[in-house]
Amino acid sequence: MRVSIKISAAVMAITVMAACKKYEPVPAEQRTIDFVFDKDDSLGTNAYAYLNSVYATIQSGHNRVGSSDYLDAASDDAVSAVNNATADVYNMATASYNATNFFPGDNIWGDSYKAIRQANIFITNIGIVPVKDQLKAGISMKFAWRCEARFIRALTYFNLLKRYGGVPIVGDKVFTLQDNVSLPRNSFEECVNYIVNECDAIKDTLFTAPLAQPAAYSQRVTNGAALALKAKVLLYAASPLYNGGNIDGSNALTGYASYDATRWQKAAAAAKAVMDLNAYSLVADFRNAFITQVPTNTEVIFQRPNGLTNTVEANNGPLGFTTNPLGQGKTSPSQNLVDAFPMANGLAITDAASGYDPANPYAGRDPRLGYTVFFNGARWLGSSVLTYEGAPGKPNVGTQQTATGYYMRKFMALYENASNYASAPEDWMIFRYADILLSYAEAQNEVLGAPDASVYAAVEKIRQRAGLNPYQLPAGLTKDQMRDVIRHERRLEMAFEENRFFDIRRWKIAETIMNQPVRGVTITNTAAGFNYAYGTVLTPKFKAPSMYFYPIPYDETLKNPNLKQNPGW
Repeated sequence: MRVSIKISAAVMAITVMAACKKYEPVPAEQRTIDFVFDKDDSLGTNAYAYLNSVYATIQSGHNRVGSSDYLDAASDDAVSAVNNATADVYNMATASYNATNFFPGDNIWGDSYKAIRQANIFITNIGIVPVKDQLKAGISMKFAWRCEARFIRALTYFNLLKRYGGVPIVGDKVFTLQDNVSLPRNSFEECVNYIVNECDAIKDTLFTAPLAQPAAYSQRVTNGAALALKAKVLLYAASPLYNGGNIDGSNALTGYASYDATRWQKAAAAAKAVMDLNAYSLVADFRNAFITQVPTNTEVIFQRPNGLTNTVEANNGPLGFTTNPLGQGKTSPSQNLVDAFPMANGLAITDAASGYDPANPYAGRDPRLGYTVFFNGARWLGSSVLTYEGAPGKPNVGTQQTATGYYMRKFMALYENASNYASAPEDWMIFRYADILLSYAEAQNEVLGAPDASVYAAVEKIRQRAGLNPYQLPAGLTKDQMRDVIRHERRLEMAFEENRFFDIRRWKIAETIMNQPVRGVTITNTAAGFNYAYGTVLTPKFKAPSMYFYPIPYDETLKNPNLKQNPGW
């Protein structure tokens, strides 16, 4: 594990506000940890600036992998249109990697430990800053800041945990070159317990949701965010990959030794605790969950701010429009995902009673399909997206374009009738209320012998907001049937939000899902109308059991012989 004795570059870049100081600013070349955490700075100006740099370590999921692709393009929901032969997500989807060349575009290990160190610098030094402001009576604001840094650190550990299994926990230690940094990996259970305990410890010393001053603090960590992280960690811990399905039952790094039903109970209770705050609710329009801000957006629990921009449209917007910027169409949703969306009546397109028309395949579908995917004929920029062969959206002449016949629509503003892209919020949603409802439904369903009214209610809220009619589920579903419903709803509701990639792993079904073709559509425009032909665009490969976890980077195992490699790598 790589560490450094240097102060983070973020410390060196802090801008000094002279009005907040009673003495001359320190020259940039002389700024040290004592300057940032100043025992005479009652406003905590420099320390707060450093805290913002800790927040900046949280990653956005928009076109994150290799600076080009969504992680979902390494699942069965999409492929990369950038260059399938060299894209990092292509290598991830086709098992074209090992511990020595693993994902240069997804350097989670190194980036995460840098983030943890940065948080630890703040956590161990903020105590000396005499901040006068208070979070509430008797609690200094600096303790709230410290708890925010602890949350970010816990979130970072979770991002490591769901990729690698157990990882080294460094506590509050800020290592120097004189320290022994050859730490072993903590067990999966120890990592889960550490994150959960951190969430429990900080939840009452954070801003309270709903925020009293959302304009000022909407990007800050709240008690709701701490509870949501706890719920998510416990959901993963209860899931089949770790709870009874450990790929190596004798290996404490990759899960538990045996199944324990109480893990589902803990996950359900944790999700219910978020629901019981009564601080969050689903917004009326599915699209607005991603392009409106607090307090209008009541669904936000925690997000990574990206500001007002049109970057998502520039990276992923469909071809065939003369916008500024031009859409680059980097993300190609799969036919697999499109086919998963039911008709608006909730029936699968394979159901003879659904009303699905193969000659008009996008008509009458679940409204979330059109809010998630651009298909041939979809309304956009005062015109239509055209993806038939030779059309402006699929010219087939040496330009980057859709690889599947579809473009990603999700996260984009409402430009259906606009003439050009403007700007809109494009914050990355880390936790939103829909995820909590589905997490509760999943965990509670596993706790019970058959789903109860609370499970039905959680899932039906999602379906009702989606616009399904009827949105009610059939009465009398078995536990197994409800499990299938919940997993299906997660796929539709959470597409492109970095859930599908991990869901099929924690459910331990990736070896089935990712050894089947990823399909697309070829559309020809004939005198009789459009003709749709479906075929394979990518043949993925999943090596079980090794690919259920990332390999520990080879150079890290060379530097630290105590880092035990994951099975199969």
